[in-house]
Amino acid sequence: MHQTNEHHSNEQMKQCIDNCQKCHATCLQMAATHCLERGGKHVEAEHFRLMMDCAEICQTSANFVLRGSTHHAHVCAECADICEACARSCEAVGDMDECVAACRACAVSCRALASL
Repeated sequence: MHQTNEHHSNEQMKQCIDNCQKCHATCLQMAATHCLERGGKHVEAEHFRLMMDCAEICQTSANFVLRGSTHHAHVCAECADICEACARSCEAVGDMDECVAACRACAVSCRALASL
């Protein structure tokens, strides 16, 4: 039975890393292209900073998990909170469905990994 739990944990770690890397790339790319090109509420300071924070914490979280850091749970929990905030902000701004989806997927997998 221990192997099954270990395997499950490894799958959760892989999923978290994948979701974090996807969210990092999506937030960074959308902020640098979509938001800058659209202007207006897409580049308001609070929203734009949140997208940058989300991209950064996702990359950091992926790195902590990849390294097997004993501190990954703390970083993953914070990453989930920031991803959730970014998803809400992107949803409120509108026309950012790809970012909303990436942030929500990352939040779910980080929250799950943080609870292990």
